[in-house]
Amino acid sequence: MTGLVLSAPASGSGKTTLTLGILRALARRGVQVRSAKSGPDYIDPRFHARASGSDCLNLDAWAMTPERLRGLASGPGVLVVEGAMGLFDGAPPQNKGSTADLARHLGLPVVLIVDAAKMAGSIAALVAGFARFDPTITVAGVILNKVGSARHEAMLRRALAPLGLPVIGAVPRASGVEHPSRHLGLVQASERSDLDDFIDRTADLIETHIDLDALVSLAAGLPQAAPPAITPPAQRIAVASDVAFAFAYPHLLRGWQAAGATVLPFSPLADDPVPAADLIYLPGGYPELYAGQIAASQFIKNINIASQTTDIYGECGGYMTLGDGLVDADGHRHAMAGLLRLETSFAQRKLHLGYRTVTGNHPIWGGTWAAHEFHYATTLRTDGDPLFSATDAEGQSLPPMGLTLGRVAGSFAHLIDRRGR
Repeated sequence: MTGLVLSAPASGSGKTTLTLGILRALARRGVQVRSAKSGPDYIDPRFHARASGSDCLNLDAWAMTPERLRGLASGPGVLVVEGAMGLFDGAPPQNKGSTADLARHLGLPVVLIVDAAKMAGSIAALVAGFARFDPTITVAGVILNKVGSARHEAMLRRALAPLGLPVIGAVPRASGVEHPSRHLGLVQASERSDLDDFIDRTADLIETHIDLDALVSLAAGLPQAAPPAITPPAQRIAVASDVAFAFAYPHLLRGWQAAGATVLPFSPLADDPVPAADLIYLPGGYPELYAGQIAASQFIKNINIASQTTDIYGECGGYMTLGDGLVDADGHRHAMAGLLRLETSFAQRKLHLGYRTVTGNHPIWGGTWAAHEFHYATTLRTDGDPLFSATDAEGQSLPPMGLTLGRVAGSFAHLIDRRGR
């Protein structure tokens, strides 16, 4: 049980691409490798899982307790954690939840991935600064990315030599290893028919230009622990699961199952019948891209029937689906389930992003939760009782979040872990 963290000075350094290549290359060698993503990211973990052949979890040092972090990180083999943003970038005011914060909680070394495309000797100052900035963090090695030539690599290695940090590899600029993206990040793994070819090409690049044995040798021991129990919100939980509703946290679903709940996935886009359940859970995703299909689906009728006898909860995209209508990016309004008095629009995009602490008195979702908000929807109209009061990462009060009406509830907050119980 060992692990290491792949981080970078800034976003856009190539962490995700190199992480996928490293995971696939290690798996091809027969190494028992697991992966995790730092922070509240729904998309990268699906790519990780395809690359390694094993599930990927989120490890969120802002929202999760240290006990949960250690419990989720525990497991056999080598754990490769992909950091978010830059190494020390976290929530204000003290950068809590940064990749460095996670590395500190788990006692794992950091391998710094540096986009060296426009640097030569200056790389030494950059790497030295990151290595010495926080004495509680161990920067154990460097991977050079987007190297222009053999001469460029030699210049970079000479500049770094006095620091005494091993250069684990130097990956050249390469075409054909870029991800298509959209407003919430990468296109989802399930939407790429060429995904395995893409990952294999990246792994070939990694095997040629990174010393994988040296990389694995840097991994440090992980504690053996079990994550704290998660009380399930119901005994039988029907979970919407397809490309429109893909943003469910695996640690919550697993935690519910470990506590004895039954999780029943179904696809609204495929017009699957809603399973008989005590709770219907609609996660976030991209319902705006499939709004016309959702509006015309049997699912809308089915969930209205189910709402008469079954509790229903929607997060972000699921919340918008429970509303009266959703306006897509082209300005076309689509009727949604009509179970909450809510109208949202992507024709008028506005970014809402940040950690949230939310508190409510709902019989199922009551208490205080650590949560995250990330969407571009504009709320055109809302009416009814709010589900949560909310504050941001700095403790500043925010407007109430979500709605509750009868057996139906939802909000834009993605719930991650309970606070205080």
